[in-house]
Amino acid sequence: MTENPSPSSPPSALTIAGSDSGGAAGLQADLRTFLTCGVHGLVAVTAVTVQNTLGVHDRTDIPPHIVAGQIEAVAADMGVNAAKTGMLASAEIIHAVAAACDKAEIGRDRKVPFVVDPVAASMHGHPLFDDAGLVALRDELLPRATVLTPNLDEVRLLTGMTVTTREQMHQAAVVLHRLGPQYVLVKSGHLVADPECVDVLFDGSTFVELPGERFATQHTHGAGDTMASALTAGLAKGMSVVEAARYGKWFVSHAVENAYPMGAKVGPVSAFWRLAPEH
Repeated sequence: MTENPSPSSPPSALTIAGSDSGGAAGLQADLRTFLTCGVHGLVAVTAVTVQNTLGVHDRTDIPPHIVAGQIEAVAADMGVNAAKTGMLASAEIIHAVAAACDKAEIGRDRKVPFVVDPVAASMHGHPLFDDAGLVALRDELLPRATVLTPNLDEVRLLTGMTVTTREQMHQAAVVLHRLGPQYVLVKSGHLVADPECVDVLFDGSTFVELPGERFATQHTHGAGDTMASALTAGLAKGMSVVEAARYGKWFVSHAVENAYPMGAKVGPVSAFWRLAPEH
């Protein structure tokens, strides 16, 4: 019998995020996206939520040293080609994540690109950390970010700006860039009055618009996580930030187009469109 040669290892991407028991967002959305983008997913779990389409009913946060330990363990043994954050739960966890990422050479101006998705509230409006957590996010993680990927609600939390037009998205990107990230990607999914869905990427001097269709669906749970994780997968595969942002936009547009109902309220965006048809 002839042995099959060992396949080469795929790129790896690390998600530092909370668990969604409904499977639509959080680390579940990240791992699903990594897989269908051809990237091996690594995980540092920050919190476990009790949630479904009706809301977040309860949660428990993981001890900060365990969160940091997960990052350090996979980085030291398996290697990380890109990393992203999701829900970070508390200022103490953010402190631990920042220190662990520094140790693993994750962050802007370091070996491993770092996507900070500033998840501050659930899609149902439940706050995911307190004021101290928001300050820690702004002061410790934004300056470490290769790419910051806020939606418009997160723009308001980080800057105090209420964005209702594309021009204001550009203005918000400038303000956010001053907080330290190398790139800012302002997502336009919540700009529902705009017939298109045009995201804005800014590097401190140049704006790149990422146009997309706005689909008539209420099922958008996990869209922000999916775009940020597809962007992270692109970086893990060696793309430039602009290429990875376009890749993320392409991926999430198809995911929203193929979203499906599940549960009583907002269903998830879909990664199934990337799977080969069954015969």
